[in-house]
Amino acid sequence: MNNFEFQNPVKILFGKGQIENIKNEIPANSKVLMLYGGGSIKRNGIYEQVKDALEAYEVIEFGGIPANPEYEILMEAYRIIKSENIDFLLAVGGGSVIDGTKFLSGAAAYDGEDPWEILAQGIPSLTGMPFGTVLTLPATGSEMNSGAVITKASTQEKRVMGGKGLFPRFSVLDPSVVYSIPLRQLQNGVIDAYVHVMEQYLTYSHNAYIQDRFSEGILQTLIEVGPRIVENPNDYDLAASFMWSCTMALNGLIQKGVPTDWATHMIGHELTALHGIDHARTLAIIGPNLYKHQFANKKEKLAQYGKRVWGLSGDDESVARQAIEQTIAFYHQMGMKTKLSENAENYDQTSQVVYDRFEERGWLEMGERKEIGPKEAKEIVEMSY
Repeated sequence: MNNFEFQNPVKILFGKGQIENIKNEIPANSKVLMLYGGGSIKRNGIYEQVKDALEAYEVIEFGGIPANPEYEILMEAYRIIKSENIDFLLAVGGGSVIDGTKFLSGAAAYDGEDPWEILAQGIPSLTGMPFGTVLTLPATGSEMNSGAVITKASTQEKRVMGGKGLFPRFSVLDPSVVYSIPLRQLQNGVIDAYVHVMEQYLTYSHNAYIQDRFSEGILQTLIEVGPRIVENPNDYDLAASFMWSCTMALNGLIQKGVPTDWATHMIGHELTALHGIDHARTLAIIGPNLYKHQFANKKEKLAQYGKRVWGLSGDDESVARQAIEQTIAFYHQMGMKTKLSENAENYDQTSQVVYDRFEERGWLEMGERKEIGPKEAKEIVEMSY
């Protein structure tokens, strides 16, 4: 295991009824911008709970943040922050709303001319406007990390940002919000969390035994809980395990001291930007084919994954190949269609567009061994047709 530091300052308020406690976490006399998405919180009772908890504060609302938070829409909120002298942000939603709020946090503290520079130039956000979150859709882990992904619709780009200034001050995780989540979003949440773990686990052997066991435990929990939560979303215990799995998958713990991949995400982001495919579904499309393309590099870890997570037996080569097929079968069980042709029309030029974009951006050394560049990304996309 490599040397590392683990600093995560997010205070987690976990459990039923915790929304009311946000009044104890936001500084007195704060002027709050409350951000949310398409309005589902007004149908499931969360909106009223949050508004009641904010009764003592001056609150301005900004709704309409889309599933892939768009820069152009977020800039409307940014102008409100500046014109209304907002000093605290509250994200009420899933990963997209929280990611959008992180962008606004960083943008509010940015001294440059155009906040898009933060993403285009990869500028770390070391400071940001304070914010909290009320999680309504478990999936991305954004409620306990400092990363975000933002889309620029005008150029069909999807870029990442992050930095120590973008950790939430607190996050409310009430499993009962799962009861009202639509089936498709539940399916997406399970797969999103699953692939987050795979990106940090399925690399090469590194003797970090406890990190591997943490990762395998999260994967096994998602395999056990995933199919059951889509059938029984009103089961509080299942909802709690699902929600906590999603948070633990990407709060920084399991990646400390070990190599990580993330090429599946970087390629998948382009499928969302080009075709509007749900983020989790792009991961289900790309991931298995990336494992096949990088089989020689990942074989040892694939065999470990197959034996420990799926209970497979046999020689390493056979188990490694079976493990990929087991993963695809699980994705299918969770409602994923794992071919690009099943998820998009007019996809023939996708691989070339991905190649051109990676080449233009200088993304030449992705993956845990830095061996995935534009050519390899193009081949992986073509395998995914």
